[in-house]
Amino acid sequence: MRRRPTGDDGNALVEFSYLAVLLMIPLVYVLLTVFQVQRAAFGVTEAARQAGRAYATATDEAQGRARARVAADLALQDQGLVLCPSCLAPPAGQLVPGGTVRVRVEHRVVLPLVGGLFRGAVPPSIPVRATHVEVVDRFREAP
Repeated sequence: MRRRPTGDDGNALVEFSYLAVLLMIPLVYVLLTVFQVQRAAFGVTEAARQAGRAYATATDEAQGRARARVAADLALQDQGLVLCPSCLAPPAGQLVPGGTVRVRVEHRVVLPLVGGLFRGAVPPSIPVRATHVEVVDRFREAP
């Protein structure tokens, strides 16, 4: 007759593996989400700054809006994001020497799996906004 083993030999490895998987999957998800939000924050901040600078150096409002849109689009593309039509608020301010121009950029970071699993309980996206105020050069030619 063979004796049956009574110790816990080998069980620790199995328990550790299960716990590691159960803890690592949510941790990786949270880290990836935080990295996406941080990437959007960098992109939106830089887009607002560059759009304000481009608008403040333009000769008129139409040219300033076009330049601000291109500058914001380039800054967001640098972070792998896309500028939506309503993400860039029209720059507000006056293009007079010493005037100020305010630019606001917004981007929504969509959370993967949240919309399908927690519909209604958790918002499916996180809004990230940035505002920049740029001073128009005092020594520029007045319109």
